[in-house]
Amino acid sequence: MMIGNLLNIKNEIGLYPSGLQAGLKFLLETDLSSLPIGDHEIQGKQIYAMVSQYETQPKEQRRSESHIKYVDIQYIYSGAEMIGTAPMAGAGEVDGEYQSEKDIMFYKNVATETQVVLTQGMFVVLFPWDIHRPNCNVGAQPNNIRKILIKIQMDVLNS
Repeated sequence: MMIGNLLNIKNEIGLYPSGLQAGLKFLLETDLSSLPIGDHEIQGKQIYAMVSQYETQPKEQRRSESHIKYVDIQYIYSGAEMIGTAPMAGAGEVDGEYQSEKDIMFYKNVATETQVVLTQGMFVVLFPWDIHRPNCNVGAQPNNIRKILIKIQMDVLNS
């Protein structure tokens, strides 16, 4: 897992693998305010963006998840949310079967979860070995979020 802010990314972008660079350049070079809700191809289905708007929920109502095929860059365009994270070694009981078409596995409980608060302009990079619980409230009240989620296939991460 890596955490950053888009304000600093021009100084850091050369340190990232090429797949992450492509996703971060999309965030830097695109008018995100006018980007419609839905999916947007960057490099076909190898790298694409998912734009969403939602209200956060209490942590207890969200499930922890992981992916096998894709890396996530979760960028907060507006609002603030908490994302719980843990290493795969902290995974508890699996909640259902791996859904290959959605590249997602859910977990019933996760030991040693760390809470990361993301505010406007921040992003987190989550690898397949990072369990995460996104879309959680910061504090007791829900927050309106506009998020751009960049999905990057593992096999193009360093190409």
